[in-house]
Amino acid sequence: MKEKKTVLITGAGIGIGKATATAFGAAGYHVIVTDILKSEGKQVAEEISDAGGSAEFHKLDVTSTGHVNALVASIEKISGALDVVVGNAGIAHKVPLGEMTDQKWDETFDIDLKGIFRVARAAAPTMRAAGRGAIIAVSSIMGVAYGWDEHAHYSSAKAGVLGLVRGLAVEMARDGVRVNGIAPGYIRSAQTLSAQHSLGPAGLEDAAKFIPMGRVGQPEEIADVILFLASNAARYMTGQTVVVDGGLLVGRY
Repeated sequence: MKEKKTVLITGAGIGIGKATATAFGAAGYHVIVTDILKSEGKQVAEEISDAGGSAEFHKLDVTSTGHVNALVASIEKISGALDVVVGNAGIAHKVPLGEMTDQKWDETFDIDLKGIFRVARAAAPTMRAAGRGAIIAVSSIMGVAYGWDEHAHYSSAKAGVLGLVRGLAVEMARDGVRVNGIAPGYIRSAQTLSAQHSLGPAGLEDAAKFIPMGRVGQPEEIADVILFLASNAARYMTGQTVVVDGGLLVGRY
């Protein structure tokens, strides 16, 4: 039996991905930090190691099937089956319908939905052969309940994540692999702080007024739920997408 459980996290250089990598590192996992952002990803891995954890960084483009397959295979050759996969990499670019090209639509789906599928597909055979594993896919409240003005491609891709979670969960349940999703609400991250593509700092503060808890969330509050979904505490849970939004969806009326 290997000394540490291994988790691979996509988009782990910033925001929710970074917080998730840090949480798994603190929980004793060996963390495979992946991102297209090389310097940010390397820094996250170094911070985990400096804190006494175990981590390594690999640059990963989730839109490349060859790149994903090669990285997963190389990790499995050394460490065996991955214990946990967290599909977090994503983009959210503001594009009005009149300016929405096929290329822009496809780019968002290729990263936000198909990127999760690629990593899950690559890791699944060895997980299933081992009879264990957990896959967690990051969706959004914009894919669960809300439409998002000038982000139809993002909302559609994030809604697709729910279907992917359900389908994979049923297919792999008998093999001991659990698949769940998480749908964050308004979280203080680089994405939501972008005035060009999202709410911006002022808009984020305005959004807090509609959240029953009276504040936006922090990346660490999403990371903690992802860690739970990967843990033995969630051992009888599969095919679910958990909304973590401070009560926004149930409280705004």
